Amino acid sequence: MEYLWAFLIGGTFCAIGQVLIDLTAMTPAKILVTYVVSGVVLGALGVYEPIVELAGAGATVPLTGFGYNLAKGVRKAVTEDGLIGSLTGGLEACAGGITAAVIFALIAAIVFGRGDKTRRTRRSVLRS
Repeated sequence: MEYLWAFLIGGTFCAIGQVLIDLTAMTPAKILVTYVVSGVVLGALGVYEPIVELAGAGATVPLTGFGYNLAKGVRKAVTEDGLIGSLTGGLEACAGGITAAVIFALIAAIVFGRGDKTRRTRRSVLRS
């Protein structure tokens, strides 16, 4: 049953993102920011915690889960360290995910090369 809930909740988040791409003029970057901010707001309001308990990875893996984790980390750090926790808590809570993203991006860049779509040779540059 856990897998079913994870699939349904995670799939709903993905479906909402696809609808936003198809039916609005929002760019993927704006959708990404909207999802992260939504996770922060829902986490701060205490609404996202029951969703995480129900769906597990279906709620923590999407971008809303990243925002929720940021809010949770900030809340914990503020109660432990005071106001300075608002600056450090989010990074502490998400350090593993951020580090993994940077390392995997580096590996992908090394394996797949630069990513220039147009390869200009020295001759073609001199001609133009």
